[in-house]
Amino acid sequence: MPSSNRGNRAGSVEDRTALFSEIADKIMHRDAFVPVKLERLGVDVREAMLRFRDEMINADTDEKLFYTLLKINNARKDPHVPVHLVPGGLRPEGVESTCESRRVDHLDIRQAPIHFAVDYGNPNEYSLFVADYGDRVEQSAGECMPEIGDELVAVNDQSFADYLVCIEPYNRYATFEGFWWRMATKVAQDTLEYPPHFRGDGVSFTLRGHPRGEYTITLPYLDPDSITWQGVWKEHGAFRYPGFELLLQTSSYHFYRHKDRRIVLLDWNKFDENLMENMDELMEFSSEHDLLDCAVIFDATRAGGGSLGAYVIQRLSPKPFKTTFGNLRITDMVEPFAKMMQEKRARGEHIAATVDGGDWLVDWLQTDVQRAIREGKDYSNDVPFKSSHLPKNSDGVLQPAELHFTGPMICLFSPHGGSHLDQFAAMVYDNQLGYSIGMPTAGYSNTWEAEETLYFPTSGQPVVRFMYSMGHTVRPNGELLEGNPAPVHEYIALTRNNYHEYHEMLLTRALKLL
Repeated sequence: MPSSNRGNRAGSVEDRTALFSEIADKIMHRDAFVPVKLERLGVDVREAMLRFRDEMINADTDEKLFYTLLKINNARKDPHVPVHLVPGGLRPEGVESTCESRRVDHLDIRQAPIHFAVDYGNPNEYSLFVADYGDRVEQSAGECMPEIGDELVAVNDQSFADYLVCIEPYNRYATFEGFWWRMATKVAQDTLEYPPHFRGDGVSFTLRGHPRGEYTITLPYLDPDSITWQGVWKEHGAFRYPGFELLLQTSSYHFYRHKDRRIVLLDWNKFDENLMENMDELMEFSSEHDLLDCAVIFDATRAGGGSLGAYVIQRLSPKPFKTTFGNLRITDMVEPFAKMMQEKRARGEHIAATVDGGDWLVDWLQTDVQRAIREGKDYSNDVPFKSSHLPKNSDGVLQPAELHFTGPMICLFSPHGGSHLDQFAAMVYDNQLGYSIGMPTAGYSNTWEAEETLYFPTSGQPVVRFMYSMGHTVRPNGELLEGNPAPVHEYIALTRNNYHEYHEMLLTRALKLL
C-alpha cells in the first residue's frame, strides 16, 4: 500500500522511552492479573512487555510504534482490552487521519473467500483446515479447488508453524483453545490488528489434501458481504436442528420445539441489552403453549457474552443456584469509576446490567469499596457479580423465577465465545444445574475495564487509548474464572474429520441423553 504524507506522530526517542515506562508501570499497578491464567499460558506479564522495550524505543514511525504497542498491550493475554485509535494519535497505514476514537479490531475488515477451523483432536498438535469457501474461489483457484478438511500448511509461502509464531503477539486470548479459534478466523482476513507485511491485495494458502498432496491457491481480499458461501459454515438456521420447528426469534435467541418430543431448544446469540425483555417473552410464550415441563437444550456453540446470565438460568432451571461473584483491584482507577457510577445513579439513570437499576452496586462502591481504599487493601471484598442480581451482603444464592422450565437441561458449548458466556457455563457446571457437551468456553470473564488516552509524557501529544482490567470474576466453586473456564461433562473435540457432522453430533448426543 502506498504511504501517506500525514506526518510522523511517533515522537522522539525520549518520548517513546518515557511512554514505555509509564505503560509498563500502569499495567503492573492497575490490572487485576489472574495467576491461574498466566500460569497455564506460561506468561510473566512484565517480562513479556520488556521483550518489546527496545523495539518501542526504536519505533520511529506511526506504523512501527502502533504495532509494537499492540504487542505490549497483548502481553496481558486479555481479550477485553483492545487498543483504541484516538483523534490526533497514531495512524497505521490504511486508516484515515480524521478517524475518530475506534477500537482497531472494529475497523473495516476484508475477507478472502475461504474459512478455516481448528482441528482440536490432538491436544499437543492443533492444526487448521478448510471449513468453507465462497463463490469467488473457483475464479482464483482453477483446478486447485480446495476441499473441506484440507489442512493449512503455509501462508504466503511461510510455513504455518513460523506464521503462528509471528502473529501470536498480535492476538488477545485467555486460553490456548480460544487463541486458536480466533486465529483461525483472522488467518483469511485483512485486519488492521496485523502489521502491513501480513496483508496486501490478496493472500496465498498452501493446503494439503488427501490423496492429492500439497497445492497453493491465491485469493483476493473482498468485501465480506459480497461473498456467497457454500453453506457449511453458518451461524444460525433451521438446518442445524432437524426435527425442530422455530417458534420464536429475538435478538438474544432463536427458540425451537421438537416436533415429536417434549424438548425445546434455545439457539443462543448473546446476553444482550434486551435480555430481560426477551426472556420474559420466552416464558410467557412457553407458559401459554404448555411448554414449561419440556427438557431444554441450550446451544451456545456460536454465542457471545453480555450480562445478566443468572436471569436466564432462573428461568431455565427449577433449582436454586449460586451466582458468580466479582471484586475490584484497588488502584487509582477505582475512585473515578465509583464517582462516575454514583453520579450516574444520582441523575436517576439506570445502570445497565442490573435488575435494580444500580442501587446495590452504588451502595457497595460507597461502603465496602471505600473501606478497602482507606485500609490500603489490594482488592475489595467479593460480592455477587457487579451486584447485578443481589446486594453486597447476599450469599449469592438465587431462586428460580415464578415461571421456569422444570425439565432437565443440556448445554452445548465451544471456544467461540467467552466473557459472560463463561459465567453462564460456570454457573451451570458448578451448581450441577445441567449436563454440558462439546468444548469449554474461551475463558475471559472479568468485572469492569477502565480506559484512558496515553500521551507522550514529554510532548503531551496523544498516542492511543489503553484499557485496564479492574477485577476478578469468581466462579460459584470459589475459583477465579479468567483462563479457567468450567469444563464440560462430555468433551467432544472439533476435528477435520468430524467438521461436517460436528454440530449434529452434539445435538444427537443431547437428544440421546434426554
